[in-house]
Amino acid sequence: MSEEQAQQLLYQMQMLESYTASMDQKEEAIMTFLREAVSSVESVRGINQKQEFESLIPVGLGTYVKANVSGTSKVLIDVGAGIMVEKEHDSAINYLESRIKELQVALNETASQKHQVLMRLEQLKQEMNRLIQSANPPKQ
Repeated sequence: MSEEQAQQLLYQMQMLESYTASMDQKEEAIMTFLREAVSSVESVRGINQKQEFESLIPVGLGTYVKANVSGTSKVLIDVGAGIMVEKEHDSAINYLESRIKELQVALNETASQKHQVLMRLEQLKQEMNRLIQSANPPKQ
């Protein structure tokens, strides 16, 4: 085993471990968005178009105020870059459900990529073990 080979393997393993950590963070972020999207769909479905109800409105830093919300058939949705679009109740639910599907696809793709990286990392660990064993033959 050459020291250069061992260093290269070690470097590759460190890079893959770092990449795996970033994939973990990406998965967590997607899961957070997914939970928020599911919660949004449930909230929009719960809005009765004819009744007024009391709700808590976030004002920042974990602070909420009570407010009366009149039933509405329109929902404002942030579509990115600070742009809000007004949608009909059912259209808003459809939009949110399509976003949920996109997030689920992204989560599956991320999990698949992470699995491939972990498999490659395991291969490198086995290769490193073989190099170490070949450099230190068993004593008799």
